[in-house]
Amino acid sequence: MFFLYLNIDILAPNLAPMNFTFKLKEPKSTKETLIYFRSYFDREKKNFIYSTGEKIISSEWDFENRQPNDINGRTKRAESHRSIKKQLDRYSSLFTELVNRYKNMNEELNINIIRSRFDEEFKKVKVKDDFFRQYDEFIDEKYNDYTGKGISKSTKTRYEYNKNLLEEFQNYEKIKITLGNFNEKVYNKFLKYCVEIKDHSANTIHRDVGLLKTFLYWALNKKYTYNNDFINFKKPPKFRTDEIALNMEQVEAIYNHDFTKNKRLEKVRDLFVFGCTTGMRFGNYSVISKSDIEGNFIRVIDLKSKSKNLAIPLNSISRSILEKYDYDLPSITNQKMNEYIKEVFKELKFTDEIKKTMKYGDELVNVKSEFWERISSHTARRSFITIMKNKKVPDKVIMSYTGHTSLEVFNNYYRPSEDDKVNYMNEVFK
Repeated sequence: MFFLYLNIDILAPNLAPMNFTFKLKEPKSTKETLIYFRSYFDREKKNFIYSTGEKIISSEWDFENRQPNDINGRTKRAESHRSIKKQLDRYSSLFTELVNRYKNMNEELNINIIRSRFDEEFKKVKVKDDFFRQYDEFIDEKYNDYTGKGISKSTKTRYEYNKNLLEEFQNYEKIKITLGNFNEKVYNKFLKYCVEIKDHSANTIHRDVGLLKTFLYWALNKKYTYNNDFINFKKPPKFRTDEIALNMEQVEAIYNHDFTKNKRLEKVRDLFVFGCTTGMRFGNYSVISKSDIEGNFIRVIDLKSKSKNLAIPLNSISRSILEKYDYDLPSITNQKMNEYIKEVFKELKFTDEIKKTMKYGDELVNVKSEFWERISSHTARRSFITIMKNKKVPDKVIMSYTGHTSLEVFNNYYRPSEDDKVNYMNEVFK
């Protein structure tokens, strides 16, 4: 018994009945022509057309029932028609199964999903789960956006980590994450997993939820899903932590230290001090070349925005470092920089114990470590801003160097030391 192919209606969630049929690519041709599967997706206002790979002469096609003509007997033509019908039934069955499955999950079925599943079934193309396949597409699209709005390499790495975190969560909970089922219940489980299993701080969770919601907004705008529950997801509030920033005396002490017996640490030190005296992101200051220098200015495009032009005046220290390397600064990855810069500070005996208060869920935890353990490449940028603000340089001037456009984000970099606080207090109340 075969399907009747014309006007078969399947009710999908929140959609009008979905019709599917088969049509010939060239119905008036006297030669064999391809048979297409076709379905109209009302929500997307598009036809989904997919080649079945089967061919038939139009004169042997039943245009009313949209199937090969019935031929009795055991002739080659009869066997061929039965084989074609059997293959077309596979398309009909899979389509019906997918519509019913997504209806039961209360999830939207779209052209992109149907095409992927057909490719997987009939072309034996290995397809990843929709959620993570589309997350990969999202990262790739954002990173390769050459309109000036693309993400940086470091942001790409954050999104990749976020995707891996969600995959780990999926495996831990033994659930399948989809765009359609990512509701408040799943979201709360994800938050609980981040706090209790991954031991993430409030700030880490705040960042990761922000990355996740950016992806979900993208998927919604692409019409890969119509599930917009995530719009009401509340991000855990950020908790201001006590990050390290150096004062000018500390920067000078590091700069003047003799590392001639360890060229590796000398290069790392020079790169770090260059960051402390320019305020640039590591991704920018680690690739400076002579072509970026115009007179007394470093002129580059901000790595994060990819559109903002920065003009940073050279000073005696930054110019000296550039001249030392003939305007070709040492090349090192951010990962190695973060590893080696700790060695620099450890050698200089920056071993004071530092307390850092972290928030895990609703619990405040004090974490103690030595000063050198808390240093990273980003400390340089934070130190530059703190030094400049302590010298009462106007915020707008500093922001023109660093590329910040948000005053709130900019002020998060300012870290007055205990000595700074005492000096300011004594200056006011002499």
